[in-house]
Amino acid sequence: MLWKGRRESSNVEDRRGRTTKGLVGGGIGTIVIALAIYFLGGDPTPILNNALLNTEQSVAPYQTTAEENELAQFVSVVLAENEDVWTEVFRNQGSTYTYPKLVLYTGSVESACGYSGAATGPFYCPGDHKLYIDLSFYDELQKRFKAPGDFAMAYVIAHEVGHHVQTLLGINEKVMSVRSRLSEKEFNTYLVRLELQADYLAGVWAHHAKRMNLLEEGDLDEALNAASAVGDDRIQKSMQGYVVPESFTHGTSEQRKHWFYKGFRLGELSGGDTFQAGSL
Repeated sequence: MLWKGRRESSNVEDRRGRTTKGLVGGGIGTIVIALAIYFLGGDPTPILNNALLNTEQSVAPYQTTAEENELAQFVSVVLAENEDVWTEVFRNQGSTYTYPKLVLYTGSVESACGYSGAATGPFYCPGDHKLYIDLSFYDELQKRFKAPGDFAMAYVIAHEVGHHVQTLLGINEKVMSVRSRLSEKEFNTYLVRLELQADYLAGVWAHHAKRMNLLEEGDLDEALNAASAVGDDRIQKSMQGYVVPESFTHGTSEQRKHWFYKGFRLGELSGGDTFQAGSL
């Protein structure tokens, strides 16, 4: 990927080196005071929020390596390129694209969606419109998932930005609104379609990235390999030796490759309605 020398996004929040302790770190006293306020008819929310805001602490100055600094610069450029593409796509649709933030963290992190560890992998939280990523995932992508290459990582970031696009379009909210009415197995089918649509949207970004001369030879193959590597069937097979299709939440390797490549070919929003697709 021809990324060096391009604009970096200003919407990157660096929380590397911080530890997340939660309310326990705030002490039992905080909880007691909050309960007292509640029973006296007051609103304890401000004091609880203040406690949560003060639960991230730096144990020691975080030391970065040259390799990690370059990777942080890379993801910032990828985010900036997503900003440019989706601003243009939304403008052409007569609407406005609002930028998400990308949070860099190490170990664990608190978002509006709760606490998460690095084992969760990169994720997007619709509650605060932020993408979260521990840069060590790049090593995991190469070694565990056998998906090397910078454009493999770019695909991962573009997929999470795809979830932000879904949130702005109201798609995520519609899917989550049916959760309480469905069994886990039934709701998983909706999650699969949501994730495959995010893959499609990542492909739409890659289509425009190619048009803007970001791609070099082999990049498309890196992205397709990464999409295949994180298919539910492939992950389950490697971890437990068998697959359980009704537990899938992201789609099979072939489905993920198919929808990413479809977005790459078409380069427009209209071709990515996975919820109306008869076959995935």
